[in-house]
Amino acid sequence: MNSSDQIPVGAVGELVPGQRKLAFISGRGVVLFNIDGTIHAIDDSCPHQGASVANGHLDGCVLSCPAHGLRFDLRTGCMPGPGGLSLATFPVRAIDGKLFVSLEDPAAVPAQATACNAAL
Repeated sequence: MNSSDQIPVGAVGELVPGQRKLAFISGRGVVLFNIDGTIHAIDDSCPHQGASVANGHLDGCVLSCPAHGLRFDLRTGCMPGPGGLSLATFPVRAIDGKLFVSLEDPAAVPAQATACNAAL
């Protein structure tokens, strides 16, 4: 990954454990979550009907879409259980006290769904 792939989304200290933040990167909503000190970044659009998931209920690492209740593991983007839809997840790095997100090629998302199924 080169530095042009990394988009700054805030300071490391502004997102304490248990908090979330919605960032807009190139017109795309990305939600960052601090789960026990680990930052996770996901697409803010539910793959079911595109609803925002930013305000969904969080239970550990599992986020529920507020529109229809679909659940996604923030670590993988996958729904619990076999098959199902998946949210895009994005790598997050802390560099010099700042958080950076790398948006992956959208073509990589179907490969993620395959990885979800393979993990079961």
